[in-house]
Amino acid sequence: MPNLLTQLFSLQNLKYTKYSGVFQILICAKILGHPTKNQFLEVPNNFLVVFFFGIMYNIKNMKGCVTMEYRQLGKTGLQISRLGFGGIPIQKTSAEETKTLLRYLMEQGVNYIDTARAYTVSEEYIGYALQGVRDRFVLATKSMARTAEAMAKDIDISLSNLQTDHIDLYQIHNPNANDLEKVIAPGGALEALQAAKKAGKIGHIGITLHSVELFQRAVDFDWVETIMFPYNIVETQGEALITQCAEKNIGFIAMKPLAGGAIDDGKTAIRYIVSNPAVTVVIPGMATITEAEQNIRSAGNTSPLTETEQSTVEAIGKSLGSNFCRRCNYCAPCAVGINIPVMFLLEGYYNRYDLKDWAKMRYAATEHRASDCIGCGACEPRCPYNLPIREMMKNVTKIFEA
Repeated sequence: MPNLLTQLFSLQNLKYTKYSGVFQILICAKILGHPTKNQFLEVPNNFLVVFFFGIMYNIKNMKGCVTMEYRQLGKTGLQISRLGFGGIPIQKTSAEETKTLLRYLMEQGVNYIDTARAYTVSEEYIGYALQGVRDRFVLATKSMARTAEAMAKDIDISLSNLQTDHIDLYQIHNPNANDLEKVIAPGGALEALQAAKKAGKIGHIGITLHSVELFQRAVDFDWVETIMFPYNIVETQGEALITQCAEKNIGFIAMKPLAGGAIDDGKTAIRYIVSNPAVTVVIPGMATITEAEQNIRSAGNTSPLTETEQSTVEAIGKSLGSNFCRRCNYCAPCAVGINIPVMFLLEGYYNRYDLKDWAKMRYAATEHRASDCIGCGACEPRCPYNLPIREMMKNVTKIFEA
């Protein structure tokens, strides 16, 4: 008996699988081999002991076992996990760490990856990580190119970086109103995307946005198969349009689930999003196994929020109400052309994501910066959350231009 128990507990490195009903039998087979009838009758208690401890092993390990939910990504027809992988934070890790992380996510049933040309090394790290397992994932990236020529070039770069011959979803990355006109005009980026789709380089076309006004336009474009937009406890300005996406069979991808790192309670943040049935997938940025484990557990529960969780959601909203930009863009237009929400977004990447170099690079590339603020105050009465925008702009200037 002691020898039997020793063998049993040596199996702790075995992974719990969804086939829990046969788990105990597999343990018995591993420990007892294939005993003859007489051999088995000689040790009739063996099976019962192993069966009992197998049940206990299951109970212990089921606490961390989550059944991943899958959804159809709108018009694309792609079946994806409700939890996806956001590829921003891996910029501060390495290719090997990214490989370890993505292999873990794959084992847990996560099959949707989001990255972008603008995320420095993210595409390259993911391409390295997916060698040999590319077909296990739905791969999405995006480009800020606005012309057909620039977009065609970026698509080829993405294919090379990601080490693949096709990208499942290619998205137009965060255009403003003027950019969108360029994208859809003759010679615009949409032409290159449609040509690449016809050639089999990409499977589907989507768009990512931060403006409610542009979100409203996007749901009416027949070429839009997916829309990505900020959605979290404190950024709910797109909620009605998210419902429209579901009604029009447009896949909705929830970005910024933790409000750019402003929300500390990741469990409640993810629960809030997946409890909305109109959301196809949520893509929190992840850089470590620990972050992945928490997100998987949180996304595994898609039931309506409990009263306790609702109270927590309300408390989080109130705590961020006085110092958090929700990117509603009601403050626009700025008298000198500053994209006010982008300034605060980049500040968040610098402070909360610890992506300092990347945030500085993005800030330096903006046409109008926080330091251009003339302090006229015209933006502040328009802000529905009464943010002290002028003071916040001074802080952004200190961070990026000191």
